[in-house]
Amino acid sequence: MDSDLEAVLDELPDVPPWHALSVEGARRLEDELFSSDAAHDCTVRAFAIDGPGGELPVRSYRPAAGPLPTVVFYHGGGWTLGTLDSVEGVCTEVAERAGCLVLSVDYRLAPEHPFPAAVEDAWAAFEWADDHAESLGGDGTVAVGGTSAGGGLAAATALRARERDRSLAAQLLLYPMLDPGLDTDSCREHADAPLLTRADLAWFWEQYLDSGADRYNPLAAPLRAPALDGVAPPVVATAGHDPLRSEGVAYADRLADAGVDVEHHHAPSLCHGFCSLTDRVPAADEAVGETLAAFEARLT
Repeated sequence: MDSDLEAVLDELPDVPPWHALSVEGARRLEDELFSSDAAHDCTVRAFAIDGPGGELPVRSYRPAAGPLPTVVFYHGGGWTLGTLDSVEGVCTEVAERAGCLVLSVDYRLAPEHPFPAAVEDAWAAFEWADDHAESLGGDGTVAVGGTSAGGGLAAATALRARERDRSLAAQLLLYPMLDPGLDTDSCREHADAPLLTRADLAWFWEQYLDSGADRYNPLAAPLRAPALDGVAPPVVATAGHDPLRSEGVAYADRLADAGVDVEHHHAPSLCHGFCSLTDRVPAADEAVGETLAAFEARLT
């Protein structure tokens, strides 16, 4: 593991793992750990759009004047945790480094709103952006992206866009959460990894899925989609010390085998959540920079 990353992890407060907390306790802790007040150069606008469950809060980040590509972005947190605040640092990085307008989505969370609520909100936000992004200053190009569970939502949105014949420029899948099996090499090797453990993943899937049949629905578990040909070209980022590594690698490999123009960036010395550590871990900053440069190329 990267030595700078190890030092940062050692400085984190000694807190229980996600699965050992109540849902409300885990939500408070996630917000405290990951909400950022770092300086950025984006113009920020908060508003709400019509969603399947009522008003759907969103927040836009604009790094520059003039028409820009729009990226609809979904936060991580196992579909159970996460807020617009906790992902703001990542959103500003994406906006500034990839030269795009980011629309961050506060989708409904489990267990109060299990699958498919988050998927439906993710799709509603994409549809709205596709229809109205020019009102925010978008140039007509629309992509999706997300971290962890949000990466799974981005992948699900791309699958649905293919099925509904909606244009989608690209996907940005940052250490995505794609399959509930939890029987991969990385889940075994990094069962007790920092920031995310195998037990945490099992707990998140338990909150999210309301029935056993949902485990096989590609919109819940995109890695189980029977076919991946024809989806928008993705940039996939994985980390070596992450229990989700194997499923991210497997998804990138399946996309390539299906003839999809996928670009996979692997950071062997980093762990899950490294996109939130760019200000303290040079290797994370470099990995994010390379990944977002590749993504920016997909938007032009």
